[in-house]
Amino acid sequence: MISEHDRHRLSQVIHEAEKGTAGEIFVVVARQASAYRAIPALLGLFVALIMPWPLIWFTSLGPSRIFLIQLIVAFVLNFVLAWPQIHLALIPGSIKRARAHEAALREFASHGLSRTQGRTGVLIYVAAAEHYAEIIADIGIADRAGPAAWQEIIAELIEAIRQGRPGDGLIQAVQRAGAILAQHAPPQTHDTDELPNKVVIL
Repeated sequence: MISEHDRHRLSQVIHEAEKGTAGEIFVVVARQASAYRAIPALLGLFVALIMPWPLIWFTSLGPSRIFLIQLIVAFVLNFVLAWPQIHLALIPGSIKRARAHEAALREFASHGLSRTQGRTGVLIYVAAAEHYAEIIADIGIADRAGPAAWQEIIAELIEAIRQGRPGDGLIQAVQRAGAILAQHAPPQTHDTDELPNKVVIL
């Protein structure tokens, strides 16, 4: 999704943004938020379960032949639907958004953003396959800035990704988030850089 050059640029931008704030900015870019392994299997099994009824009603095939066709249909559909390009297209957008949001929350917790001094950690999360982006701000900063400020950053990031400029979009998102943090969580006397200034690629 982003090049090695963009990753280096982002690390530098995060470092510069954090100079003006006591907050922490962390960026995670996932190729796919979830494997959705159960969904292709469920779709294949559902079609295989309803397959015998038209054969019973409209053909004179015997039970053993129908059962064999049912097994073949289940096997073929599970194989075909296992291809990411196919089963991702069949998954409802609401499920993809929910899985991506859950993944973002896991990344927020696992990278220690909820344990920063002052609770001013900010995660910028992107799931490429789901075309999803989100900012999660900890309780020490989220309410001070208000949800509209974060939503505006995400809208600009998503537009940049649609235009094929994910690196530029993420850099702008970091700079905008840094400006919000600088305004609402200015640097303190004994600030330390609590989290690495790197981009995590999953």
